[in-house]
Amino acid sequence: MKMRTMDKVRAHREMLKSMWFNLDHSNTPIIKEIVVEMDKYPSRKGQGIVKILDDGPDGYSCFTTHQENPIEYAKNRLKENKYKEFKLVIKDENNT
Repeated sequence: MKMRTMDKVRAHREMLKSMWFNLDHSNTPIIKEIVVEMDKYPSRKGQGIVKILDDGPDGYSCFTTHQENPIEYAKNRLKENKYKEFKLVIKDENNT
């Protein structure tokens, strides 16, 4: 009985994957952002999460890292040629 359930799940996943790859992604809006979200924990003051998001017709990519100096890390990434077109977004408690 369990094997039949797994076959149904696998078939459903394959169908969804096939549908996804056949979608027209040419109208996907281009998003290129480096998002810095400062930690709220008192022991992590000044630390935060940096998320590099690249989405568009060519595909989706997201990289997340925890940094002790997140704003400095983001500024250094923006200096690299690969990230020159990216927008810097800084989130804190007051700005969500």
